[in-house]
Amino acid sequence: MAGGPTVGRVSRDLAVQPRTRTSITRFWASTIGKKAVMAVTGLLLVAYLFAHMLGNLKVFLGAGAMNDYAAWLREFGEPVLPFGVFLWITRVVLMVAVVLHIVSAAQLTLRDRRARPIRYRHGRSRSARGFAPSTMRWGGATLAVFVVWHLLDLTVGVANRDYVQGEPYHNVVADFSVWWVNVIYFVALVMLGLHLDHGLTSAARTLGLAGRRIRILGTTVAVMITVGFMTVPIGVMTGLVG
Repeated sequence: MAGGPTVGRVSRDLAVQPRTRTSITRFWASTIGKKAVMAVTGLLLVAYLFAHMLGNLKVFLGAGAMNDYAAWLREFGEPVLPFGVFLWITRVVLMVAVVLHIVSAAQLTLRDRRARPIRYRHGRSRSARGFAPSTMRWGGATLAVFVVWHLLDLTVGVANRDYVQGEPYHNVVADFSVWWVNVIYFVALVMLGLHLDHGLTSAARTLGLAGRRIRILGTTVAVMITVGFMTVPIGVMTGLVG
């Protein structure tokens, strides 16, 4: 029959194609793979937040310490790395982590909805599930918007009318001297704390760790990061900084 060999060849190719998917592709396509990606990227972002918080606390040591620290971040890796390249590498890694974290979370949510298209009539109440887990989706979306605003505010300087390039101490003091800026930060930090509190426990569970100590550790880290970031605007408002 005409075309027989071609049809047979195409059929064989289609049959082989699923097997040619790489292990990474199969891992990403699976639910456990997406959960693992979400957990690992989440922990990476938590590590960055902790380091970023410690750097921010240098504001209490004065303008010299804060500005020197910011300059050191740009000089780190010289002469192996050109000036400022370390920061850009860090930004790219963080951006990839954020994108993977958001995409995996969104796809898991959609997959869960497809598996359970009709909500339970007698589902658990929000209070029964816990307040932090119920705010994960909206909290994550709020934090994503806040991160963009934060970059425009203290990194690029577009949202800070008193921004001075190369003077982070001045920029922080000028920024947190405005009351409504502090309101935005406090709301975002509360959402961050709730997100971390539940997210750290979930990430640990995905990676095979669970128990009361893990929950306590996750809550402790969430409180430390949240309070640590809050101390900076509080310091400016109370006159300890500036």
